[in-house]
Amino acid sequence: MKKIDVLTPIGVVAGFLFVAFAIITNAGLPGFGSFVDLPSIFIVIGGLMAAMLVSFSLKELKGLGKVMRESFRDEDYDIHGLIRTFIMLSEKARREGLLALEAEVEEIEDPFIRKGVLLAVDGIEPDMITDIMNAEIIALEERHRKSRSLLDKAGEYAPAWGMIGTLIGLVLMLKNLNDPSSLGPNMAIALLTTLYGSLLANLVFIPMASKLAMRTEKEVFMKQIVIEGVVGVQSGQNPRILEEKLKVFLSHDELLKHAVKEQEGASLDEA
Repeated sequence: MKKIDVLTPIGVVAGFLFVAFAIITNAGLPGFGSFVDLPSIFIVIGGLMAAMLVSFSLKELKGLGKVMRESFRDEDYDIHGLIRTFIMLSEKARREGLLALEAEVEEIEDPFIRKGVLLAVDGIEPDMITDIMNAEIIALEERHRKSRSLLDKAGEYAPAWGMIGTLIGLVLMLKNLNDPSSLGPNMAIALLTTLYGSLLANLVFIPMASKLAMRTEKEVFMKQIVIEGVVGVQSGQNPRILEEKLKVFLSHDELLKHAVKEQEGASLDEA
C-alpha cells in the first residue's frame, strides 16, 4: 500500500531553511539578497538542463518528474501478513490440492504473488518458478536503475556546473581587476554557482536517488520472500515448516511483533 512519505519534503525544506537561517543569522535579512544571483542561477540550471538533454533521450527526460514524485511516496510492506497468506495457501494446498488455489488467486492483490501461485497451480517445477520470478526481479531492478540514473546524473552535473560557473566568475574577475565595480558581481558568480550546484546535488538529487535505491532493495527483499513462499506451497511443505522458513527474513523486532500477532490470532480463534 503506497502512502505519502512526508520525510522527503520535510528534509528538503528543512535543508534550505537551515541554510537560509545561517545566512540571515550572520548577514542579517538585508544581506540575504547577496546570496541571490540570477547569472549564477542561469549557469547552474541552464547547464544542468543542457547536460541532461545530451545524456538522455526526450522520452527518458519526460519521466524525470515522475521519478522525483516517487521519492515523495512510500510503500507499506506487511511481512507478517505475507507470511500468513502463504501459511493459508499451504494449508489449503495440502488439504485440497494445488488446483484449489486457483480460486484464491482472484483475492490476491499483489500481481507478483498472483503470478507465482498461478505458476504453482500450473504444475511448473520449483526451479523453473524460481528462475521465472527471479528474472522478473532482475528486470524490475534494471527498470528502477534506469529511472534512478536521471537523478544520479543530475546529482553529478549540478556541482560540476557550479564549478564551471566559478571558473567563469574568476576569469571575468581577473580580466577586470582595474575596474573595482565589476569585482563584486564577478566574485558572486564565482562563489554562488558552486553553492547552488552543491545544494541541488546534495539536498535534492542525490538524497532522492538514495531513497529510491533503498525502496528498490525493500521491494526486492519482499519479492524474495514471495518466491520462497510460492516454492514452499508448490512443493507441499508443512505450513509450520514453511512459516519457520519465512520467519528467517524477519528482523528481531519483526519476530517479536510476529509472535504477538500470532498470539492475538490464536486468542481470537479460541474465542
